[in-house]
Amino acid sequence: MAKIGFIGLGNMGLPMAQNLLKAGHGVQGFDLSKAQADALAASGGQAAASVKAAASGAEIVITMLPAGQHVRDVYLGAEGVLSSAGAGTLLIDCSTIDVASARDVAAAAETKGLAMLDAPVSGGVGGAQAGTLTFMVGGGDKAFARALPLLEKMGKTIVHAGGAGNGQAAKICNNMILGVSMIAVSEAFVLAEKLGLDAQKLFDISSKSSGQCWSMTTYCPVPGPVPGSPANRDYKAGFTAAMMLKDLKLAQDAAKAAGANTPLGADAVRIYSEFVESGEGPRDFSGVIRFVRGA
Repeated sequence: MAKIGFIGLGNMGLPMAQNLLKAGHGVQGFDLSKAQADALAASGGQAAASVKAAASGAEIVITMLPAGQHVRDVYLGAEGVLSSAGAGTLLIDCSTIDVASARDVAAAAETKGLAMLDAPVSGGVGGAQAGTLTFMVGGGDKAFARALPLLEKMGKTIVHAGGAGNGQAAKICNNMILGVSMIAVSEAFVLAEKLGLDAQKLFDISSKSSGQCWSMTTYCPVPGPVPGSPANRDYKAGFTAAMMLKDLKLAQDAAKAAGANTPLGADAVRIYSEFVESGEGPRDFSGVIRFVRGA
């Protein structure tokens, strides 16, 4: 069993780390919130006092952090992961960040002789708790092969997307599809309301027809058709609107850098920006139907 340092024990990181504990691995975890680190300790892990303490002596270091700057700070800081990890340590960053930061940190790790993977996830808090996440992984073949048994304890689908940064590229492209499709599904249900078409009837038709998509069949934005969707619990977040906006902005930044034309992605940024600015940032992103209905 591996000795793992886990940095970032938030809504996603803590259940991921707990699944590693359930699989028999040793986990020493650090989070700025002492309560989160204590929760890991209560699950059988060890609470580390710092990034350095979490990384020291670990065979594998996993991070789950909010943004690119946090990843740079945690890995490249004076007492960060790269200065604390021993030779041969495998580094896995599961944060969703910009492609440039992922590639820069991986390059810095390489100069230290350390293999690094960017492995952002899809599946939300529910997937983290159930161990059914999808991992989109960028990095070398040998590092991926070494990480795979570990990732399989936290996820159901693990895809090697290519070299460093390609995991992040896959994640932002996927979430741009998701953000745009949720707006389209929401618009369709609002139009159906205006036309006197029952929401369940629209679902029964579109979920089995050419309009079907994940935003319709798994995360339906209206109450009723999909009992497990956030619409049935007042849009309590599985994935917040603020986080969706963050990912859509990452996609737009990447599109500009690459010279890609993504007009629907740009419109999605505008719509989610207005939704978040209205005070709905902590709500589930599928609650954007409220904005569509109000607009």
